[in-house]
Amino acid sequence: MLDLATLSLFSLAALLLTITPGPDMLLMTARTLSQGRYSGFATLAGIQTGTYLHALAAALGLSQLMRMVPLAYDGVRIAGALYLLWLAIQTLRSPATAAATDQPSPLRMGQVYRQGLLCNVLNPKMALFVLALFPQFTHPAAGSMVLQFLLLATVLNLIGLVVNGVVILLAHQVMRRMRGQAPRRWPRYLLGGVFGGLALRMLWPAGR
Repeated sequence: MLDLATLSLFSLAALLLTITPGPDMLLMTARTLSQGRYSGFATLAGIQTGTYLHALAAALGLSQLMRMVPLAYDGVRIAGALYLLWLAIQTLRSPATAAATDQPSPLRMGQVYRQGLLCNVLNPKMALFVLALFPQFTHPAAGSMVLQFLLLATVLNLIGLVVNGVVILLAHQVMRRMRGQAPRRWPRYLLGGVFGGLALRMLWPAGR
């Protein structure tokens, strides 16, 4: 398997990447502000599951296919953007709610988890990111490439759990301070705006 020096170098790179605000952090923050910390962590769990799937796809060569075949890349990109737009519309059409509850519904948490997972899996830029970064820290002589890619994904997810966990807890404290008894529209506007913004970002040609 990978040696300690390689894992340490990758951990540093993963930390620098994780602390840089990006779409995933924005989505988790917006979800926390609109629905509470449990929803934020459910979103994080979905995103991190997607990271494992991207790592597995990269190790098996599926992500390389997306890089070589523009039609495959564009198909996933458009599907992801349409899904995000659908989420934005559904969020904006939902009724205004009172403060986020500290007693989450298992059904709602499952839905939030699936949305985080699909947002990550349907982002072809994440697939290309894993394909570009992970091979720099793997070696055929170190054993199974699939296990090496999954190990790196685990390191990335553990660092992400710490960094994004802090962000989610801070956002939850902000939400609690702003919480009132009357239903408010701003949480769903915020979350819907994030979904819409991520969709436009995914469709933006210059971002490819």
